[in-house]
Amino acid sequence: MGAIILGAISLGTLWAIMTLGVYITYKILDIADLTVEGSIATGAAVAAHFIVGGMNPWLATGIAILAGMLAGLATGLLHTKLRIPPLLAGILTMIALYSINLRIMGKSNIPLLRTNTVYTGVATAFGIADKNLSILIVGLICAFLVSVFVYWFFGTEIGSAVRATGSNPQMARAQGINTSTTINIGLVISNGLVAFSGALIAQNQSFADVQMGTGSIVIGLASLIIGEVLFAMKTNSFKRVILAVCLGAILYRVIIALVLKAGMNPNDLKLFTAITVAVCLALPVGREYFMTVTKSLKRGEK
Repeated sequence: MGAIILGAISLGTLWAIMTLGVYITYKILDIADLTVEGSIATGAAVAAHFIVGGMNPWLATGIAILAGMLAGLATGLLHTKLRIPPLLAGILTMIALYSINLRIMGKSNIPLLRTNTVYTGVATAFGIADKNLSILIVGLICAFLVSVFVYWFFGTEIGSAVRATGSNPQMARAQGINTSTTINIGLVISNGLVAFSGALIAQNQSFADVQMGTGSIVIGLASLIIGEVLFAMKTNSFKRVILAVCLGAILYRVIIALVLKAGMNPNDLKLFTAITVAVCLALPVGREYFMTVTKSLKRGEK
């Protein structure tokens, strides 16, 4: 059981990076960006392609981040320049990325079984025999650095302009903010983080697959909502929200590991995730209803 929990936490730290990317578009920009389902596979495909070719895995991961940023820029330009609704723009980019990812890999799947990855390098440097432990170390370091970057960036003038655009685009334009530019910046950063996560996940599972992005947006939303509901409800602290998002991703992977251990059919995982998201979204409504009923009963007693 301990090994299962450690593996789930290790994987959760990798998905936390992806969840932060989803948080930027879904919560800060107020855009449901389906580019994520393509860009996470793009990050995996690019990293795997260059790692198999003998490139340093960290450099390959860096190139994967750039590829994800380009995917986000494509969605942003479709929305801001061609006036295509953001949901449809994300779908178009996601569909295009499927073919692009196949072109990058040359086939639907690239194995990484006998190649050096970022984890083997850390394991060799620190003399770690347990793969899950090396994944946990890399995941924690990367998630921490990404969290620090997100916290710093959205505290800058440009980052504040991105937040203002998502909060009230009309008011942002009235203040002289170029909302098209800020939307593009948000999408670029978001999908760069998603591709970063995809590259790390591919090296963790020892293969990159063109289908690995399927359902990733739901996983990201589930992790985000779980984190917000359990760890950051009714808080104005941006630092706490970032921490909650990361904890939500880790907790989600632990929950999945436990339900699989309990005997759930893996084919039911997506149904379980959908139900989990629906329940978490309904919690604030249920809480408000409970408070209303409680107040009514108290007034009745008086």
